[in-house]
Amino acid sequence: MKYLASAALLAAGAFHAQPATAQEAACGDVSIAQMGWASAEVITEVAQFLLEQGYGCNVTLVNSDTIPAITSVAENGEPDVVTDLWLNSAGDAYRRLEDSGAMVRLANVLQPGGVEGWWIPTALAEEHPELTTIEGILANPELVGGRFNNCPDGWGCRVVSDNLVRALDLEGHGIEVFNHGSGETLASSMGAAATDGEAWFGYYWAPTVPLGKYDMTRVELGAYDEEAFAALQNPDAPDPQVSEFPDAPILTAVTGAFVESHPEITEFFRNMTFQTEVMSALLAWQDENNASAEEVAVEYLMNNPDEWSAWLSDAARENFSALLQAE
Repeated sequence: MKYLASAALLAAGAFHAQPATAQEAACGDVSIAQMGWASAEVITEVAQFLLEQGYGCNVTLVNSDTIPAITSVAENGEPDVVTDLWLNSAGDAYRRLEDSGAMVRLANVLQPGGVEGWWIPTALAEEHPELTTIEGILANPELVGGRFNNCPDGWGCRVVSDNLVRALDLEGHGIEVFNHGSGETLASSMGAAATDGEAWFGYYWAPTVPLGKYDMTRVELGAYDEEAFAALQNPDAPDPQVSEFPDAPILTAVTGAFVESHPEITEFFRNMTFQTEVMSALLAWQDENNASAEEVAVEYLMNNPDEWSAWLSDAARENFSALLQAE
């Protein structure tokens, strides 16, 4: 497997080799919240390897989730680092910590962030460019199969999409709304259509396996309107108006104490960013290869050295050069 060759190049002393004593003394201990979803696991595995091998840190990954991680920082001042933090989910609990200086926002770890929207297969968009706007779809419902694939009940996107369906009068334009019973059927319907060259029109988000695996084009709904989108999130909105989905900020934040005690590592986390579409592609690779998060990290590191080396300090880059020369 490709992973084995990659691992052999990177892991002469094991993927998480023990750092040199002098380096460890300079960096010390670093704790990072390990969120329970795939993109977060990949991000923290990449960070752990680079910090251990480049900076000599002793890194601990702490299994957590958004609100528990924020609560732990508020009550205990740790973990030091919270990455893949979805600001929309963290809400006021995170903002209070930021306002008090207990947490410091360093970077959007995914660019442009979490991406939501309505999509069609790129092959269909290339054949019928008019379908890349919602106006073109409303004028040509038969070209998208006369169906909108909606989120399952209980998902936040279901409320927004239901309101957009009303605002755009999809059914009045001859487009049936099909409410999927699960995320699995929503994803499989997209995959089957994209693979077979058939029409498909519906909601999805990134970073995810399907948007890494299938070539899809986002339909332009119009301009983003903050007030209109806030109303779209209300299931009882009396008169919903159309707004594009905004990109959701996904952050890396650290404690205020960590900024003071670890300025060099803080700078590393300021620099560490992934493109959302790159992360989706990595998740698709993980799915196709039944790979662990550690294996996906190796895949990323082996194929993107110019990208991740730019995150490092000069001294850390020298450490990696010495490691590779030793191999």
